[in-house]
Amino acid sequence: MCGIVGYAGNEEAKDILIKGLKKLEYRGYDSAGIALAAEDGVKLYKEKGRIATLEESINGDASGTLGIGHTRWATHGPPSQLNAHPHQSSSGRFTLVHNGVIENYAQLTREYLQDVDLASDTDTEVIVQLVELFVEEGMNVEESFSKTLSLLKGSYATALVDKENNDTIYVGKNKSPLLVGVGDGVNVVASDSMAMLHVTKEFVELMDQEMVIVTRDKVEIKSLEGEIISRESFTAELDESDTEKGTYSHFMAKEIDEQPFVIRNIIQKYQNDSGDIKLEQDIRSAVNEADRVYIIAAGTSYHAGLVGKELMEKVAKKPVEVHIASEFLYNEPMLSENPLFIFISQSGETADCRGVLVNIKKKGFKSLTITNVPGSTLSREADFTLHTYAGPEIAVASTKAYTAQMAVFSILAMDAARAQGIETDFDAIYELGIVANAMETLCDQKDTMEQIARDYLLETRNCFFIGRAFDYHVVLEGALKLKEISYIQAEGFAGGELKHGTIALIEDGTPVIGLATQEHVNLNIRGNIQEVAARGANVCLISMEGMEEEEDNIVLPKIHEYMTPLVSVIPLQLISYFAALHRGCDVDKPRNLAKSVTVE
Repeated sequence: MCGIVGYAGNEEAKDILIKGLKKLEYRGYDSAGIALAAEDGVKLYKEKGRIATLEESINGDASGTLGIGHTRWATHGPPSQLNAHPHQSSSGRFTLVHNGVIENYAQLTREYLQDVDLASDTDTEVIVQLVELFVEEGMNVEESFSKTLSLLKGSYATALVDKENNDTIYVGKNKSPLLVGVGDGVNVVASDSMAMLHVTKEFVELMDQEMVIVTRDKVEIKSLEGEIISRESFTAELDESDTEKGTYSHFMAKEIDEQPFVIRNIIQKYQNDSGDIKLEQDIRSAVNEADRVYIIAAGTSYHAGLVGKELMEKVAKKPVEVHIASEFLYNEPMLSENPLFIFISQSGETADCRGVLVNIKKKGFKSLTITNVPGSTLSREADFTLHTYAGPEIAVASTKAYTAQMAVFSILAMDAARAQGIETDFDAIYELGIVANAMETLCDQKDTMEQIARDYLLETRNCFFIGRAFDYHVVLEGALKLKEISYIQAEGFAGGELKHGTIALIEDGTPVIGLATQEHVNLNIRGNIQEVAARGANVCLISMEGMEEEEDNIVLPKIHEYMTPLVSVIPLQLISYFAALHRGCDVDKPRNLAKSVTVE
């Protein structure tokens, strides 16, 4: 959600900021804007809609070697030019961008800003108006900015410019992600390092309750009390080309095709020269010493967690609970005496997951993050991290990060079993090699998936997915993919639950996509398929080699039953992609959605 870029250097900032904002489009947004600071003041440009619309609105003579930019995903106030960032103070002296949610903005308005006419519906405007108020009362800008930040409750990543000091960006952070990039005669601000890779690859992490003074020649980090903080930079392990579509029409199509490579990369990263699993001993000990594992996640990562539970329990014989992060945060269940918490997040910035992490750290419990972004907030703050090595995932709908998360769980489960002396014939590394080959086979069958999308989904208003055992977890993800990008009302159900209410929704022509990859429930799910077919459903069945029947639409290559979710999801991803494509939807940037959910 929302994205920030800032630039202080010697070159014209406009094109650099616009390029940075385009790199943040994947996060999801509904409006965008930039502010350019020059000798003659600050020029503001903002528009509802896409960055291309913003770009068209910017005057050809717009100039300035310092500026800030923003992509907004609406939380307070509808998407509009008025509510788009940057926001300015009443006099126009201060201009600010902000990610996050200010929980006490109404209270601050009543207490400090009763005489100020607010121009927008946003919580953000309160910040910039407070800065101006405190300056008018006699504080200097740094003091005013620090005091304002100290009053805010909630999450924020923010950048402020002052037209009377056009060589400085004032930066603050709490809970929402923000980085400062450092270079030679240039320094930048970004929500995500990939936004500013075209300027620098060296970045400094910012911690909560810190502020930063950024000029082209200096980056000074301070606590809100004014204490100067020293911190080394790190090199972003990304290449700018990693964030390009290449020959693909959409990032989602590219990322689906990258999944075999990702699986092979995971094998390489988690295997030592002897062919054994390579994991830190501290992680191994934390898993084995835990009396129960709690998996905390949201959305697609939650579905990966459901598969992770099955793997941990079946392979490592470790009891596991899976919880939706936003529910656990405010409705914590009774916990075991010595739990291990595993947080799953593609971005490593999921706000609800971080809220849970903060709470369980206070209780002294150990934590492990599985993420695609090293150096992210969840990675930094948890005790341990397992990297998914999927590379940048730009499309809002997750594909390769999901399968990578499950692959890492299979390795963790196998390692835990061996460390406990549990005999198992399940070899995750070997099976993942078979999975990668099966994925390639399915990715080469795009014509089949496209035809299914045309036959089943172009005119429908809803679609149901059914499965049992591992397949049930996968159909939840398949339904989520379809609804995310095609806007078809889609739901995943356990096959045995149909008779308990859901079958009432089946009408003539209702698409039902079924998975049959688990031999011990193969006949059961086929019975469920017959039940919906008898009531007029238009059935598409995906089965596993060795269990297939003549009428099955897709037959998956044979793999280990524990690994089926990594393979059976590929057709569901491709069918969803083609359904969205042929329905004219924005595949990579579906409406109302954000890639990194950085607010609760």
